[in-house]
Amino acid sequence: MTTATPTTTPTTTEATTAAPAYDQLRARLREIANLTAVAHLAGWDQETYMPAGGAAGRANQSAALAAVIHQRSTDATLGELIAACEADDNVQGSPRDAANIREVRRDYDRATKLPESLVSELARTGSQAQEAWKVARGANDFKAFAPWLEKMLDLSRQKAECYGTPEGGELYDALLDEYEPAARASEIDAIFTPLGERLSALIADLRENGTEPDDTPLNTRIPEEMQHALGLRVLEAIGFDLKQGRLDVTTHPFCQGVGPGDTRLTTRYRDERFTDALYGTMHEGGHGLYEQGLPRHNEGDPFGEPIADAISLGIHESQSRMWENSVGRSNAFWTWALPVVNETCGNALGDYTVEQMNAAVNTAKPSFIRVEADEATYNLHVMLRFGLERAMIKGDLAVQDLPGAWNERFKQLLGMDVPDDRRGCLQDVHWSFGLIGYFPTYTLGNLYAAQFWETINEAIPTLDDQIAAGEMGELLAWLRTNIHAHGRQYHAGELCQRITGKPLGADPLLRHLESRLRPVYGL
Repeated sequence: MTTATPTTTPTTTEATTAAPAYDQLRARLREIANLTAVAHLAGWDQETYMPAGGAAGRANQSAALAAVIHQRSTDATLGELIAACEADDNVQGSPRDAANIREVRRDYDRATKLPESLVSELARTGSQAQEAWKVARGANDFKAFAPWLEKMLDLSRQKAECYGTPEGGELYDALLDEYEPAARASEIDAIFTPLGERLSALIADLRENGTEPDDTPLNTRIPEEMQHALGLRVLEAIGFDLKQGRLDVTTHPFCQGVGPGDTRLTTRYRDERFTDALYGTMHEGGHGLYEQGLPRHNEGDPFGEPIADAISLGIHESQSRMWENSVGRSNAFWTWALPVVNETCGNALGDYTVEQMNAAVNTAKPSFIRVEADEATYNLHVMLRFGLERAMIKGDLAVQDLPGAWNERFKQLLGMDVPDDRRGCLQDVHWSFGLIGYFPTYTLGNLYAAQFWETINEAIPTLDDQIAAGEMGELLAWLRTNIHAHGRQYHAGELCQRITGKPLGADPLLRHLESRLRPVYGL
């Protein structure tokens, strides 16, 4: 497949001197974004429909695309245009444009610190390691994946060293900054440690003093095609535009915003515990709603500019976790959803009430798989990964010792003996891609979601009644206006303060969990 550069878009070797610097800069950013969209499409295809025999070729294609995108992103003329915009009073006089240039500068400065050879090798190795992970996970063979993990860690350390250790920080912070700008591992640890203690205390209280809800309804067996039809109905109800998106099946669910009008979701199915796929689809649907709500989908909108991109992975996760948990695990949701499930899936839940379904999906029971974990124990899974990847980057944990360290820490946090690596350190795809620093954003997302949710309920007093009627429009409109539309105009912490009037804290999440769990445990 070949692509042509639009005649209205200047390349890295020729500039349109007649156009103001800001217009030239925006055109170049749009060109980079179009190339990145092709790379995203190649990655989505590899995860969904690419035949196994295409793995080697796809690794080379990914490396070649990464090199071209890096060349465009680090071109000296691009830097000159950024500097010109920084000195332009007309640009700096607009808060939105000034924020755009601030974030373009950040992206450019980070990109120019990385050599093209490293960028290409990261893309090539990540593509190869992804395929190796799929095989190793299926065969429960960590030793087969270990060399690839070692290589990805080495490349990630090289990348972090190019970025440089932030003042007063650690090497891991340079990688974390890619997903949660300005965050520090020490700051996250300061939130996670007491949160973990409070979660453990809550879970212990429920287990020791409460009556565990009956989760029998979750064992209902529903064929895959019916689950898929149900997922599409739920996506449509929450507002995901299926004319500008699609839902497919993969090994590890994800959302990929390819470009304007094209947002791809994936999920996975098994006959039992149909709620794993339902909530996985709602989770990715939340990501997809954020992607579809960013200001980049109409002609003339700033596709490719930071102002049209997501703020951080923590904010992105807040959107997915909000739809999955705040909405999806509520009594109001099941008031609407139970008849829909029965209508779509052959009266599969005809023997159960809304109250029984609500209780079944609000248990706090430790399990092995992160993406199938309940809302209360999920964050302990994240804390496990955060600590382990931080230790591996520091050099305090060798790859060969990862399974043992994983199993030991899992026992401490969740009280269970991990039966095999497939349900242990091989379960997540992230490390094969080199996504080091990504995991803590999941819990940050839960914290943001709970804090936003309290503010949303103050703004929409009838929200539960609306959800019970299957009316999600006012909730989505609030998210569009207060979060999605801003792109990267504000940093995550700043946005949280603007919306809720408070800095990010753990109390809203604990209040949320206690309000959901204590009633169904009879406490």
